[in-house]
Amino acid sequence: MHPPARQGEAMSTPTASREEAPIRVFLLDDHEVVRRGLRDLLGAEPDIEVVGEAGSSEQALIRGPALRPDVAVLDIRLPDGDGITVCRELRSRMPGLACLMLTSFDEEDALLDAIMAGAAGYVLKQIKGSDLISAVRTVASGQSLLDPATTARLMRSLRGPEAGAETEAAEDARLSSLNERERAILGLIGEGLTNRQIGKQLYLSEKTVKNHISRLLAKLGVERRVQAAVIAAQVPSPHPEK
Repeated sequence: MHPPARQGEAMSTPTASREEAPIRVFLLDDHEVVRRGLRDLLGAEPDIEVVGEAGSSEQALIRGPALRPDVAVLDIRLPDGDGITVCRELRSRMPGLACLMLTSFDEEDALLDAIMAGAAGYVLKQIKGSDLISAVRTVASGQSLLDPATTARLMRSLRGPEAGAETEAAEDARLSSLNERERAILGLIGEGLTNRQIGKQLYLSEKTVKNHISRLLAKLGVERRVQAAVIAAQVPSPHPEK
């Protein structure tokens, strides 16, 4: 039997806040003032803990995996790369990581690239502090801040304002040049999977997947992965071959 609590001593009772671990957040921005502002803003919340930060892509790829964050708030424009590549690489190592892209510019191409890198959200730096906090909690819970209808509209926009029968016929001809393996990989690209994740699904090495993607991009007549993803979005996804 436990002895009674002394006068003035609080009884130890479990609480919801003790049971639930805080959301672990990692920050990437090349401006120290911005990082400090984000750290102060997010760190003031009882359910959020800023576990680390970086000012460059290189630092983020070294520090991020070691800190095992739940959410990474990533600036898109960086002096030694971009946050979208960091998002793709971090999620390749930590599939459960939710990436929230932060940018000063409302660019459709950047949004599409972020989607295909597996980002869970995309917000402008002009966002209100309370809205950013809400966004972190939303993506940490497994939800997305990317509206499917908006995503579909942006993907269609890359095909041009008037994608007619000729465009569709040209796409059909390009798709017919792909073999079964390349079609499977194209479908997985369209789902936003990284090279490493595609390799796991198809039992291929990451290097082999990269080679397949290079060939299928050439066959499709496109240069960027996101352009292939746009084409993939227009056709039914094949079942990945094992």
